[in-house]
Amino acid sequence: MSATAAAANAAIEGLTEAAECEAQDSAARAQLQRLFSPRHIAVFGGNAAAEAIRQCRKLGFAGELWPVHPTRATVEGIACYPDVAALPQAPDASFVAVPREATVAIVGQLAARGAGGVICYASGFAEVGGTGVALQQQLIQNAGDMALLGPNCYGMLNYLDGVALWPDQHGGQRVGRGVALITQSGNIGLNLTMQRRALPLAYLITVGNKAGNRMESLVDALLADPRVSVIGMHIEGLDDVAAFSRVALKALRQGVPLVALKAGSSALGAQTAMSHTSSLAGPDALYDALFARCGVARVRDPAGLIETCKFLHVHGPLGGKRIISASCSGGEASLVADLAQPRGLDMPAIPSAAQARLHAVLGDKVTVANPLD
Repeated sequence: MSATAAAANAAIEGLTEAAECEAQDSAARAQLQRLFSPRHIAVFGGNAAAEAIRQCRKLGFAGELWPVHPTRATVEGIACYPDVAALPQAPDASFVAVPREATVAIVGQLAARGAGGVICYASGFAEVGGTGVALQQQLIQNAGDMALLGPNCYGMLNYLDGVALWPDQHGGQRVGRGVALITQSGNIGLNLTMQRRALPLAYLITVGNKAGNRMESLVDALLADPRVSVIGMHIEGLDDVAAFSRVALKALRQGVPLVALKAGSSALGAQTAMSHTSSLAGPDALYDALFARCGVARVRDPAGLIETCKFLHVHGPLGGKRIISASCSGGEASLVADLAQPRGLDMPAIPSAAQARLHAVLGDKVTVANPLD
């Protein structure tokens, strides 16, 4: 075969592979969209399932709610179905809050009926090792092509459409547009809903062990919702760096900023992440390089995540690194300069025309400069 023919074949194979990846991504997006914005929700279990129904009602969910329990007649005043087979049709979304062995079986039954997606609340899977690893593999196999969040995950809140696949209180409210947050930790997610920093939350999604849909597929599905302005992520570890890179660059092209709070930067933090959600944290310097390459803003604490997402929600993605600062104190101006320089931000001189206008307003006692006191 000639070099030209070989190159042509390689190009064709590359295009075929790209087309196959896009078809898989499209199918995954469709299933996740059913899970995120369902017409009907099935809930499995006792108290946690009942709480999910209460929270859906509080948020004004307009679809159907189907509790499933083998012995109870009703849950929250709604007649129960005894099992998956008895449901009126395949549910778009399911919240499964039963023990781990029963969870695996129910997920298989939902997949067989053609359900859209499921959230697995139970813990005791890969994060505990031993038999939990095998159970998680069986869970993945049973789920097939169905969207799956978890196991060992708290759930999902969609404040745009009033969906609360969630077993607890939360602090959010309905919005028309806002920021989506994805967290590996349920408790961090719960705390973030309680923020009082005027961050409009559109989605709060927890992923736990990421046995099914991982961070990159969730970001991809959220990018399809024009009501999402920014996507914030609490990450303990990434399983497919190439896939994450592709979706991060897609977000960059769409003008939807990504913000990452990466846990496990210390040796002890990485060890804790492994025992928490079986996530391999990886060398922190590599994450820094990945985020810089893909235009992902990295923050170091939850407050930074909230404030950065809020800033980007209000102002949109930044076009560059040139900034100007105005404050009412020379001390504050000096601190801003100290913060900007090590972060690679440029503080250029104020243009001469603007200097003249400012001088006319402020007088001779104020030095017109950037940062401006």
